[in-house]
Amino acid sequence: MKRILLSLLATLAAPALAAPVEIKAWRHDTGDAEMAASRNMVERFNRMQDKWRVVVEAIPQGSYTESITAASLVGQLPCMMTIDQPAVPNFAWAGNIRPLDDLLPAPLVQALLPGGRGTYRGRLYSVGQFDVVLALFARRSALAAAGVRVATVEQPYTAQELHDILVKVKEGGRYRYPLDLNGKAKGEWVSYAFSPWLQSAGADLIDRNDYLRVDGVLNGGPALNVARYYARLFKERLAERNPADEKGFEQGRSLLQYTGSWKARDYAERFGDDLVVMPPPDFGHGPKVGAASWQWAVARSCKHPAGAAAFLAHVLSDREMAEMSRQTGLVPVSAAAAALTAYYRPGGKGRVYFDFAARYALPRPATPAYPTISAAFEKAMGDLRGGKEPAEAMDEAVEAIEYDLARNNGYGFTRPKAVASK
Repeated sequence: MKRILLSLLATLAAPALAAPVEIKAWRHDTGDAEMAASRNMVERFNRMQDKWRVVVEAIPQGSYTESITAASLVGQLPCMMTIDQPAVPNFAWAGNIRPLDDLLPAPLVQALLPGGRGTYRGRLYSVGQFDVVLALFARRSALAAAGVRVATVEQPYTAQELHDILVKVKEGGRYRYPLDLNGKAKGEWVSYAFSPWLQSAGADLIDRNDYLRVDGVLNGGPALNVARYYARLFKERLAERNPADEKGFEQGRSLLQYTGSWKARDYAERFGDDLVVMPPPDFGHGPKVGAASWQWAVARSCKHPAGAAAFLAHVLSDREMAEMSRQTGLVPVSAAAAALTAYYRPGGKGRVYFDFAARYALPRPATPAYPTISAAFEKAMGDLRGGKEPAEAMDEAVEAIEYDLARNNGYGFTRPKAVASK
């Protein structure tokens, strides 16, 4: 008994092992598969080491951005959080998140596709595991019946060729609206889907050399050509202005659908080998697709940046990106991670989506003005659908964006100084 008591006293007197340091993180609440994959990823990190313990709180996506904005105003942000990548520059400009360049190894970041990085003024502020891409979907049998070739990476449809196909098919009487443009979707879908048409034409939402010039870019010649093209699709009834549902392509009422890779699994199950996945149209400078989805960022107030860095390195590991992709179907943002998946590896059934992300992806403009830019562009495209003159619609978008830039002193951007001639 004496020996037992002495042993117990010795145990109580021995120094306790240090408990892992808790790191709080917030993420948006999304689909069941992604939430389960995220939980598993965090649990693996917590098990594989004993220095840090990440604790994640999920917040409804509908109120998420408002929640983190409100928390930033009162200094109550967690150490880490997910942010929709187009909003990252705004949080960086406001000083709410810190650069990651000194936290993450350069080779780890360099391996990421454009859709895996969020930047502002040349610095890295967020990183992500996955992306989605835009594509033209069709049924091989329907294309053959209409006498329409299958577009390929080597030979995508030009914008003019696509228009001619739609006119021909409509005149054939089989399809009242041959092109499904995902027309019921609103909000960010509009900028995500159709600003790549601008970029494919050699235009853009804003001049990315200085993130200050909009006039002559969003309403210049190439941009107006795209605006006219978009407006004609509705004027000529090639696409439906106000569709009753989102099932035009699925139910065979449209020959083609322009939408995202989030439909890939559903369509593959529905159509099997008859499904054709083609690049978006080429307006002159090659097809383009939007890049980047929800990503991880670190609060400037985070007291444990080393722990955050360890977790982000875990998130970006090839194994974790591949596992997230396997559980959700989302496109991994590194070639090494894609190679670990049966679907996206070379020769895999979904490899075409990874190829689109690698070849065509262009992130949305990395400026805090992006929310205003996106809203102005969405309004312009809605006006075009309604029949407004393209030049007027685009000029109004330019005015709204320029007003926001002026009101916020360019969001930290300045025009390059002219180089004096010798």
